[in-house]
Amino acid sequence: MIGRLNHVAIAVPDLEAAVTIYRDILGGSVSEPRPLPEHGVTVVFVELPNTKIELLEPLGEGSAIAGFIEKNPAGGMHHLCYEVEDIIAARDKMLVEGARILGDGEPRIGAHGKPVLFLHPKDFCGTLLELEEA
Repeated sequence: MIGRLNHVAIAVPDLEAAVTIYRDILGGSVSEPRPLPEHGVTVVFVELPNTKIELLEPLGEGSAIAGFIEKNPAGGMHHLCYEVEDIIAARDKMLVEGARILGDGEPRIGAHGKPVLFLHPKDFCGTLLELEEA
């Protein structure tokens, strides 16, 4: 059911410092910062030949990743995003299999303008998974 790896997300306490590392030290092609208030983050994408790295910085008081940064002050790997052909079919299969969908279970529009869902890390080897409709 899962398709290609769309991106690896890294939560960071300072987006500007992280961009400097990925752009200036590692030589990556980094997008402009994009605030996503509905998700409580500001993001940039580092384009790689085979996938992307998403750098996430908390945005606003209700940021979904603020707690992650509190527990991991230097930041760290936050989630993996896999592509799926049909987000509703993927969600329904996950529910039948007993997986937990975070939030209200309805897809939301993600950073790429496509529907996404997040799956509980306790159901997937301790890793938060994002599914994005391709």
